[in-house]
Amino acid sequence: MINTDKEKQYEILAVVITGVMKFVMADWLQLKVFYIIAACLYWINHIYRKYRENPDILKFWGFHKEHFRRSFLFLLPFAIAAIIGILIYGTLINAGFLNWHVIPVFLMYPAWGIIQQFMIAALIAGNLKSISAVKLSDTRVILLTSVVFALVHYPSITLIIYAFVMEIIFLRVYFRWNNLWALGLYHGWVSGLFIFFVLERDLWTELWNVFS
Repeated sequence: MINTDKEKQYEILAVVITGVMKFVMADWLQLKVFYIIAACLYWINHIYRKYRENPDILKFWGFHKEHFRRSFLFLLPFAIAAIIGILIYGTLINAGFLNWHVIPVFLMYPAWGIIQQFMIAALIAGNLKSISAVKLSDTRVILLTSVVFALVHYPSITLIIYAFVMEIIFLRVYFRWNNLWALGLYHGWVSGLFIFFVLERDLWTELWNVFS
């Protein structure tokens, strides 16, 4: 057995706590970078510990190359349309925010995107789908998980709507092909640009302000 139902319930609870800590550390204390680093370290450690117990857990979660190409190509039209829309907005509406900082954000943000999709797709949606006591259809699991993911992005209504729509699409792909890599990459690329150009948050500057 990969994970017991009790272990899956613990993982769901741990993800919920991670989401609650976003409101405390990132929103209230304004420690966005520290929050992201802490969350990444915790969940990377969790992945490593579970892998040491059972190497098959990685494939169960979706950390494998199988179906990567199908997932990547299926999501490509969504990503292209979203990126074009974001860049048009950034150029026409918010041209003053254009600078080279978008390049490191575009390159680095997928790492955080992979961790987020691991938490949301594998640990919440995947566990809800596989826990024997939970009797929900795939559609209900996807909607419930997408709502949870969207609410974590409060108070930005724009980001809530974006996160909800994106996660519905991503979870459909995850349930079909069970590959996290494509989801994480697109999450990082599209969301990084969205935050930069639409929400006018310079993540690169936020990072260096912490260590300056």
